[in-house]
Amino acid sequence: MRYKNPTKLGNLKPLTGIMNKDTSNRLPRVAASSYLNTAPLIWSFIHGSQRAAVELFTDTAPARCAKMLANGEVDVALVPVIEYQRVSDILIVPDVCVGSRSAVRSVVLATKLNNLKKVKRVALDESSRTSVALVKIIFREFLVFEPEWKTSRPDLRSMLQHSDAALIIGDPAMRIPRDQFRVFDLATLWHEFTGLGFVFAMWMARKDCVEKIRAIDFAGARDEGLANIQQIASSYSNQIDLSEDEIRNYLTKNIVFTVDEEMQKGLTLYFKLATKHRLVQSERSLEFLSRA
Repeated sequence: MRYKNPTKLGNLKPLTGIMNKDTSNRLPRVAASSYLNTAPLIWSFIHGSQRAAVELFTDTAPARCAKMLANGEVDVALVPVIEYQRVSDILIVPDVCVGSRSAVRSVVLATKLNNLKKVKRVALDESSRTSVALVKIIFREFLVFEPEWKTSRPDLRSMLQHSDAALIIGDPAMRIPRDQFRVFDLATLWHEFTGLGFVFAMWMARKDCVEKIRAIDFAGARDEGLANIQQIASSYSNQIDLSEDEIRNYLTKNIVFTVDEEMQKGLTLYFKLATKHRLVQSERSLEFLSRA
């Protein structure tokens, strides 16, 4: 979903066009998707103590944010973690993430079949990158077979016209009618097979913008957003088809915003398996943005 009331949200801007890359005399440019699960991470930049610290741009597709970072059109972005292995000259901002320990709810495989081993073709949400790699790992590594893959626009009914299962991410995934489809939560599947949590996205910064980015307190922004969950729930309940209680539960029980030891082990294993199954060319060790 997109924010529907830009004037209410201060310096929030859509990601459109090619932006001026001149880094002198301007605020750091920051990109993030506008999915509900990013709201606590960007609330401070819109409403809170850091609203004058950055120029914030949003787009519904996390993959689009990754492209903007790779092209140098923004200095830092909340991007699918798989992009760390694909984009050169970037650093990971430590400690802050969008992840889940078991059930994420917003990254799912929907099907009318009762068993994933019956799946022959999977439609993949074109707005996803980390989750596309994850679902391929689940089939190749854990289910030990490979269906046919088809990249599609994220429209469930259209996807299932030509496929047995559909990968859907973000807010639309939470609105899938569970009484009409069998819905497999990818974080749950990952946890069942590995015993670990899963990191879907992290802030990543361009190495040529390090000094400018170090001044941004991403962990502090996260904490401020989490302290204002009720306000976030009230705002989003008017924009997506979920109650305030559902939103609050999702952001406090399903989503994890801090990378602890278990989450980092899950991230490391994910990268190893992505390399094993040739979803990235080679595994790059984790390199973090140091604090000022």
